Amino acid sequence: MSISLDLVRRASRVAVISAVTALLAACASAGATGGGGMRTPGGTRVAEAAPVVTDPAPIVSGTMRRYQIRGRWYQPEEQPNYDQVGLASWYGDQFNGRPTATGERFDMHALTAAHQTLPLPGLVEVTNLANGRRVVLRVNDRGPFVDNRIIDLSRGAAEALDMLNRGVGEVRVRYLGRAPRLGGGTVLQTAEAAPPTPAVVAPPVVADQRYWVEVVAYRNQPQAQAVAGRIGRSARVQASSDNAMFRVLMGPWHDANAAERERQAVMADGFGGALLISAR
Repeated sequence: MSISLDLVRRASRVAVISAVTALLAACASAGATGGGGMRTPGGTRVAEAAPVVTDPAPIVSGTMRRYQIRGRWYQPEEQPNYDQVGLASWYGDQFNGRPTATGERFDMHALTAAHQTLPLPGLVEVTNLANGRRVVLRVNDRGPFVDNRIIDLSRGAAEALDMLNRGVGEVRVRYLGRAPRLGGGTVLQTAEAAPPTPAVVAPPVVADQRYWVEVVAYRNQPQAQAVAGRIGRSARVQASSDNAMFRVLMGPWHDANAAERERQAVMADGFGGALLISAR
């Protein structure tokens, strides 16, 4: 049976057009279901919205019990409307690889955080109010236990929010709910933007606010004095009212960021439990 050359050509053109149409449709479908968002030039994935958790991890046993740190009690609880503004700091090398409150290993490069009372593991959206950068973080640890700070960020989270050099920064923290069984950290906004209007008004800055770094505390005064002498700089020993404890202190500073930078330096020198404390 003979077939005209024109018929063969027309059939070929139809086949090519159909194949191209199918390819474009497949590409469009992949873009719609591949997580949305885009990637920055450095390869970091920037999502268009917070992740939707369809299979949340169970709350880790024991992490919702009331607990006490340095004389203060904390009561973890489910807080679906949690939306607060306050100071954030970050932690890294000294705790890298150590177990967190959930039993997960702390990875300082992952997008994680520590919070005093939110369920573990959970998800929070954190916004740097200085530049509008936003991230979603997996909360898998307890802390920080320092006045005026509401969240401790991993080094990776601080880097995504552009807070590494500042040490301490004002942020908005919004609870999103339970975390997935793995991961959950996402960068939502990296470009510079006008600071969003905070949901909660931050406390006023007190002119005579002062900050110290408590390096370590001992029951033995000579031991505390030896550490203060080794550190040098502004380190000194302060005895408690009953002379039961002797604290090695540095400071004071009137700038919380300067004090936090010194705390990070002291931690790098081997004092991983150094605390930032404040008073009027």
